Amino acid sequence: MNDAPALASDPGQAAQRPGTPVGPAEASRRHHRLATLRSIVATWRWRIRFRRKLAQMSKSSPHLIDDIGLTRRQVEAEIAKPFWQR
Repeated sequence: MNDAPALASDPGQAAQRPGTPVGPAEASRRHHRLATLRSIVATWRWRIRFRRKLAQMSKSSPHLIDDIGLTRRQVEAEIAKPFWQR
């Protein structure tokens, strides 16, 4: 009657920590998730910069807004959006 924990008798489980990638497939998925997260953050940063530039342009050179084919109302609606919205 051996009351030792089953974990100690299984050398494969004893060496692994929860959440540790098991093989190349898991590492690939982890890399993909990280790349997706980086892409999302990059998109959000781009939107922030774009909306700030649009706000600046609408104040300093409102005639340029007409040149790109937007109305004042469209510009104000775009500037008012949070960074996570398209």
